[in-house]
Amino acid sequence: MMRRFGKRLALVTAIAAAWAAPASSQQAEPAPKPGRLINAGDVLSGELNAMKARGGKRDKRVAFYQIKSEPRRLPPPNGLCNLETGPETFQLITTSEAQAAQLKGFIGKPISIKVDEVACAQDAGQTSEAVVTKWSVVTKH
Repeated sequence: MMRRFGKRLALVTAIAAAWAAPASSQQAEPAPKPGRLINAGDVLSGELNAMKARGGKRDKRVAFYQIKSEPRRLPPPNGLCNLETGPETFQLITTSEAQAAQLKGFIGKPISIKVDEVACAQDAGQTSEAVVTKWSVVTKH
């Protein structure tokens, strides 16, 4: 009977050690470093995604575009947008049908844009961490 107890105790100890090991390795990971600073005139590159949300007149479905990129810090006063590394998703605001049409060919593909104005997202309807309000495409098909 003592032998069974000893084997069970050994098994329980081994399981406890296995559970404790990953927790200690997670603590040793360094904190993520903030991305590089993005200023007006810089190029932002990443994959372009299109999304639809309800909004606008008569609660129509409205398309909007988003670039997922490496983390980038924004210049003051926006800073890191309350994130450790800076935003990784950037919503592109289209101001005309021509701008929207220009982006449609890049959906799901890499794109590069020249950023003219960027800020942290603040409105409830914004799904990205940062919003690029003025931009131009620099990638060619």
